[in-house]
Amino acid sequence: MNVGGMSLRMLVEKWFAPTSTAPARLVRFGRMTSDQRRYVCVESARPDGTLLIFFFRHDDGTWRVFPPAARCATMGT
Repeated sequence: MNVGGMSLRMLVEKWFAPTSTAPARLVRFGRMTSDQRRYVCVESARPDGTLLIFFFRHDDGTWRVFPPAARCATMGT
C-alpha cells in the first residue's frame, strides 16, 4: 500500500535518474533493529563519486529518505 506517496521505484528514479551507464543498484536491505521497520540502501557510481541513499518504509506504506518517528510504548486497559 502506498497512500499519497511515491513507491520505492519512483524514489530511486527521482534521486538517481539511473541510466545504462550509471545504473542504481540495491546494496543493502533489512530491518532496523530498534523496531523492525524495513530499509533499503541504493547506490550509483557517478563521475564525481558514489551516491548512496538509505530509504525507509513508513507505517502508511510509503518510502522516504528519512526514518520514521520512533514508536513510543503505550499502556492499555
